[in-house]
Amino acid sequence: MPDTLPTPKPLADPARDAVAEPPRWLDAEEQAVWRSFISATQMLLERLDQELMRDSGIGHGYYEVLVRLSEVPERRMRMSELADRSLSSRSRLSHAVARLEEQGWVRRETCPTDRRGQLAVLTDAGFAALEAAAPGHVEGVRTHLFDSLTPEQVGQLGQISKAVVDGLRTVCREVERARDAAEH
Repeated sequence: MPDTLPTPKPLADPARDAVAEPPRWLDAEEQAVWRSFISATQMLLERLDQELMRDSGIGHGYYEVLVRLSEVPERRMRMSELADRSLSSRSRLSHAVARLEEQGWVRRETCPTDRRGQLAVLTDAGFAALEAAAPGHVEGVRTHLFDSLTPEQVGQLGQISKAVVDGLRTVCREVERARDAAEH
């Protein structure tokens, strides 16, 4: 058995792996927007997580899993699809589902069409916990995000968010697939 672990190979990143060109530095306005965006998203998500924990004992990441399951027929979904929809790695989602199982809010079932696959199923207790947490969470989202914006800004935020998500979707899926392959 070797004394050292092999050096992990870096994940493929087409932007990084392209022919080296000088960095495209941010100008002063872009730098200010970038820092404002980072501050706003971090502060918003942290505040919503704190409120969810305080009011319902559910962390934001776990809340998102419950929401995703509540939105599909029979409140059940393949674990791999749930990971994709939750923007989570399969291992991180598996950990979250294990914690939610401990609470009795989710259970796992074997997929009837693929014995290797598993389904995450939102239980009645999990749905009740989600129903109890949702009003406070929605009020937090409204208070901390939408109340600060004009209707025009809400539309702009939606367009901007969609553009960023669309731009990242392909590269994020490639990186996630490589990460999942490395985990197995």
